[in-house]
Amino acid sequence: MLDFDALFEDLAANGLESWRGALKPALEQKLADAAHGDLPKWRQVLASLPSCDSPAAELTRPVVTAGPGAFLPAERERVRELLMQLAPWRKGPFQVGDILIDAEWRSDRKWARLAEAISPLATRLVLDVGCGNGYYALRMRGMGARLVLGLDPMLLYVAQHAAIRHFMPRQPVHVLPLRLQELPHSGIFDTAFSMGVLYHQQAPEEHLDTLRQALKPGGELVLETLILPGSLKEARTPMRYARMKNVWRLPTLPLLLDWLGRAGFTGARTVDISTTTKLEQRRTDWMTFESLAEALDPDDRSLTVEGWPAPRRVVIVSLRRP
Repeated sequence: MLDFDALFEDLAANGLESWRGALKPALEQKLADAAHGDLPKWRQVLASLPSCDSPAAELTRPVVTAGPGAFLPAERERVRELLMQLAPWRKGPFQVGDILIDAEWRSDRKWARLAEAISPLATRLVLDVGCGNGYYALRMRGMGARLVLGLDPMLLYVAQHAAIRHFMPRQPVHVLPLRLQELPHSGIFDTAFSMGVLYHQQAPEEHLDTLRQALKPGGELVLETLILPGSLKEARTPMRYARMKNVWRLPTLPLLLDWLGRAGFTGARTVDISTTTKLEQRRTDWMTFESLAEALDPDDRSLTVEGWPAPRRVVIVSLRRP
């Protein structure tokens, strides 16, 4: 089930057949059993999912829905057990039949904050960098994107996406276990999303430049990332922030806008700034590890446990300069 024949067909249909030569060996290497100790187990989970006689998909509502309206009781328990073997589920929510996957993040809340502020996705070729299990990519398809390529190096998320897609009709949406730098340079995407990725980059301005190169002139970047409060152009390097170990640089909004301009973007619009709450990020049965509650100072919820300002996220929409 972790194969990409449909990917290459969709690429060819969009004039990108030449990408096959670069992507096929890279994907084969990433998906070799030796690439991750749990990969054989995840393959077995996917192979054990029951066939779906009535594949269905609802991609326009907060809960991305797949599969029949309901399973028979015994089958429902078996499918739930199999999907649980792919935990932790970080992004969602999803519903498979009558099984609700209540992920750590209520990703629909972030989508609602930006969906009306971006250019319509109908007929667009879309790139979703750091896509996780593809929740947002499927919502992009729900807005009419003609093809969505999601990139995430975490193989578990690729397996989760495959599990959800098993219960859907074929969709021109693909989650690839690749980093942005591993995608052929093209300048062909109409829209690129980078959400929750920039602060994990040791060289954030390089990341923005690579996104610019992926977009066609006039293409749209949707950037969502953490920022620090402040009116000066400055950044800090926490290294450990809200219990995350790989947060390299947190800029203020003025510096972030400056990075975008230097990277070749124009017309930047700040469409949302929100402080993350426990309504949006929390432990669930599908993600039982530490979440936002454990990342905040128990005596002062405006601070992280390390003493940094609590997570504050910005959404900026900007265009590649012609």
